[in-house]
Parts: sequence; C-alpha cells; structure tokens
Amino acid sequence: MAVFVKAADLGSFTAAGTALGLSSQMVGKHVSFLEERLGAQLLQRSTRRQSLTAVGRTFYERCRVVLAEVEAAEATARESATTPRGRLRVSAPVTFGSIALAPVISDFLRIRPHVEVALDLTDHYVDVVGEGYDAVIRLGPLKDSELMARALAPYKLIACASPVYLAARGAPRTPEDLSKHDCLGFVFASGQPFAEWRFDKEGKVYEVQVRSRFQVNDARVLQAAALDGQGIILQADLIVADDLAAGRLVQVLPDYETPKRPMHILFAATRPPTQTLRRFIDHVVRCFGKDSGPGRHQSSRGT
Repeated sequence: MAVFVKAADLGSFTAAGTALGLSSQMVGKHVSFLEERLGAQLLQRSTRRQSLTAVGRTFYERCRVVLAEVEAAEATARESATTPRGRLRVSAPVTFGSIALAPVISDFLRIRPHVEVALDLTDHYVDVVGEGYDAVIRLGPLKDSELMARALAPYKLIACASPVYLAARGAPRTPEDLSKHDCLGFVFASGQPFAEWRFDKEGKVYEVQVRSRFQVNDARVLQAAALDGQGIILQADLIVADDLAAGRLVQVLPDYETPKRPMHILFAATRPPTQTLRRFIDHVVRCFGKDSGPGRHQSSRGT
C-alpha cells in the first residue's frame, strides 16, 4: 500500500523508487501484486506517467487512511517509551478556564517540563477537529458526534448575596421571591442574559424570571458586584466557595437544589491520543472528575 500510494503521489514508478530506495521494477511489482490481489487495475500506465483509474482512486483514498493509522500507531508505541513532550491546544469556557482549569494546567506543566499548553478561553462553541484543538472542556448535555468524552464533576450553581444586601432587602424564602429582588445577570456569548433561574425541591422544578438591573459577561465582575451589595447572583460554586466560607457572601434558598450542568473533556476519536494528551486528560479527570472510564458517551457521543 505504501509503495502504491507513493507511486500515485509522485506519478511514476521511477520517482517512487527513488523516494523509497527501490528500483522502478520493484515498485511495479508491488503495484502489480495489489492489482492481482484485488482483480482490478489501479494505475493507468503510460511510458512517462501513471494515473489512477476510478477503482484506483477509491482504493488510494482508503489506503491513505490505513497508512495514517499505521503511522499513528507506531508513533504512539514509540512515544510510550519516551517522556511526554510537545504542545497541546486546549479550549475551555471563560469562567471555568480562568478560575479552575488554569491552576490545574500550571500544576501539569510543573511536573511535565517538556510540555507546552496553549489555553483558549471562550464561551463560543468551538470545532474540536476543524479548529485543531487537542482537548476541549464543554458544559451542557452532549450531542451526537465523533468525539470521545470523559465525564467531569457537574458544574454546580449557587444563589448567594452579601450580608449587607440581605440586611437591607431581606432574604428570599422561595424562588418566587426572587422576582422582588435585584438579581445580577450573566450575559452569555449569544448576547442573551441568564434571565430564568431554575431550582428544584423534592422533585418539583421552579423556574423564575428574574429582574437584572446589572448584566455582564464576566463572572468575576458579577462576584464583585455581589460583594458590593448590589444584588443576588447565581454563580458556580468554584467562584463563590471562598466568599461563602469567609461569610462575605451568604447562600440564599439553601433548601432548594440549584442547577447542575454536565461537564466533559472532549477529544477527537479520529486519531489516537498521544501520550502527552492522555496524560493531560488523566490529570484533568483526577482534579475535576468523577468515576468515569475512557470512551464514548453512552447513547450519544461528545459534542
């Protein structure tokens, strides 16, 4: 297959032989062997150049895929005996990436001195394969695709406000009470504010349209506004955990469950992950994961 593909790429047995260190006659024997095995002509021969037949074109395209997989398998085997090295391109949501993932990447780089990581923070949907990412952190339910997924702990939200705000306005007792409060809204990449907050208690779901006098697309700014007594925020626990522990913020509606969004780390299924990528994924799963083995998502596969 390798000889046939090289002959097709270079257009002649002589050029292929020179590239592969074979005689043109030996190249011809390789191609003839394939044609006899398949019972079809692959190359249309002339005195100066060969061109692919219709069957040859189809076979050529599949051969390229097979040879690429062989090369990747050999590279993976060679790499398994070496130190992880190289550059990884990673994408993650802005809030999670800047607050939680960045320190974890720093730890990974500290123990992997030959690895580089380029972290792209965006709340926009990214095409893992098309845009050349090695791994992507994604929030929300997975959709059907050809990506591999490892589950991470869900992204949990908490409603909270400063003691100053609650002393002035009182604490909401039910989700419906939020309609009477100043709720600080997060604006998503789509431009739509998070105007509907959801809660759950004993299986009953409460959906509340909140009023947001202040809206911003940066979770840190919302956190600062809440600390300044501007209103109630619904934000990830990883953002407000320290403020809650120190009493600078107080959880509201603690008897109600707040939304949890699934979170996964995704990578391409079309090429075997390098040792460096495998080590990075394992590191992220150890830091943020729950019990979950490698593989495709159960009924659907990553987005």
